[in-house]
Amino acid sequence: MHFSFELQALLAPSSSIQNELSSIVQTCSIMNSTREPVLELGAMAFYLGIDGGGTKTRCVLGDENKVLATAVAGGSNVVRLGETQARESFHEVVTRACEIAQVSPQQIRSICVGASGAARPEIAAKVRAILVDLTSPRTHLDVVGDNVIALEAAFGSGPGVIAISGTGSVAFGRDASGSIARAGGWGFAISDEGSGQWIGRHAVSEVFRSRDNGEETLLASLILEAWKLSDLDALVQQANSTPPPEFQRLFPIVLQAAVAGDPAARKLLNQAGRELAALAAVVLRRIAPGPPHVPLATTGSVFRQSAEVCRIFYNQLKTDFPEIVFHEDFIDPVMGALALARAEGRSKAL
Repeated sequence: MHFSFELQALLAPSSSIQNELSSIVQTCSIMNSTREPVLELGAMAFYLGIDGGGTKTRCVLGDENKVLATAVAGGSNVVRLGETQARESFHEVVTRACEIAQVSPQQIRSICVGASGAARPEIAAKVRAILVDLTSPRTHLDVVGDNVIALEAAFGSGPGVIAISGTGSVAFGRDASGSIARAGGWGFAISDEGSGQWIGRHAVSEVFRSRDNGEETLLASLILEAWKLSDLDALVQQANSTPPPEFQRLFPIVLQAAVAGDPAARKLLNQAGRELAALAAVVLRRIAPGPPHVPLATTGSVFRQSAEVCRIFYNQLKTDFPEIVFHEDFIDPVMGALALARAEGRSKAL
């Protein structure tokens, strides 16, 4: 018993040591209470990828390995639709995706937004300002062009060319060394060849060209019906109004007329395919002029919905670049945005 008492006394800390340990604990407690919370290494990480287009905005929320939720809202093109509409669409998809996944927007580690026109710094800044209100100050937010997320979805970090035709259009590519090139995509008023907006606007032009030539076209009656107009005079007023109408909404009408055999509609889809092939050819010649060419992929509603546009597009490029390889899988740009968000979030966590 005497030996045991002495051993306990030797092992027990002295009063001075106890006081010092108490001081250290108090100091650490004060530091932890005043420091900004740090994301624990074991905490679940969440990521958002957003594809902001002129007609619709898509969002996917995922963790490190899987997609937890998706959401869709109206268009969010800041240039075409304005900041108010863009804000409503972005906020709707983020809020909805988080609700479905039962995740707070404050828990998102990284967000990547691919937005129409975001290659311009002033547009990217507006998109960033819209989304920063929703998230934590620690959330990494990256805003890039919609072409960047589409290329990522198709080829990852590898070489390739992506041709996009939805509301607008653009061709964008990268070679094996990382050099990039683009063609088109300079806005609906002066560019966007072969896009839904371009097709719709030219459809109205075809209606009046046919009228000038004394010809009847199914396009005329279908467009009047779609826009709920009484006659061609009303169509003139509508087509020349300010702001301009959403010509891309006429793309399904052109498809309908083409299926019915309307020559003007079929000619227009043929021309759209050639315009898009020309954009892709510009990029191919800049980054891989000779074989082996980089692979090529397509995305967007025009390619997805019109077999005629795809046929003309592929045939033209196969003629100009006989050894080109086409990416046959459907490309979903929003998944490229999610991949970029994950990559950026992981790099920031290291």
